Amino acid sequence: MTSTTGSAGFHPTHVVPREGLSAWEEPDLSRPTAALDPFLPVQLLSRRGEWGEILCANGWSAWVDARLLVSVPEPPPTGGRPTSRSEDPLPLLVHGAEALERYRQAAADLASGSADTEAFRRATRGLRAGIVVDGESVWLYEEATGRWMYGDGTGLVTYAVGEGPGVPAEPEPPEPPEPSVGHEPTRIVTPPGSGGP
Repeated sequence: MTSTTGSAGFHPTHVVPREGLSAWEEPDLSRPTAALDPFLPVQLLSRRGEWGEILCANGWSAWVDARLLVSVPEPPPTGGRPTSRSEDPLPLLVHGAEALERYRQAAADLASGSADTEAFRRATRGLRAGIVVDGESVWLYEEATGRWMYGDGTGLVTYAVGEGPGVPAEPEPPEPPEPSVGHEPTRIVTPPGSGGP
């Protein structure tokens, strides 16, 4: 990953999928860097074919397979009218806070030496939460239904779902090929008239 001058103006456009995501310093399979954590909010800066340059809230940037990012859309356009269906945001906020506290405690135990890596894995197994907060707007992941919910502090509405009603789950997209498996690397193509090299 590379560091930018800061995270001023950071606005999450996507989150990392639940499986996490491999990352590269450049759009080049021979330059891997640290993997990204599940549900990490990121800002997609640019695209080069299947590659996407992302920015993290801490100012770090990297290149990923942009096809695997989960979009976090803008707040639903309501035209100033209240949304038609609303749910109480507090249960999901409480769930997210509890999951974060469990993870924080497990990480503190690991850092202090009072727990080893296996105890850390046991303490965090099954933890899953997705929260993106941007001013008054919040996006919360509801694991039981596979929905992202959008809220403005007064209520939640369904924002995005993993699949439509009655639609079988699609197979997960393949990971980008590793350099050692003998596949051709992703080609970077500049569209005609884009001014690129």
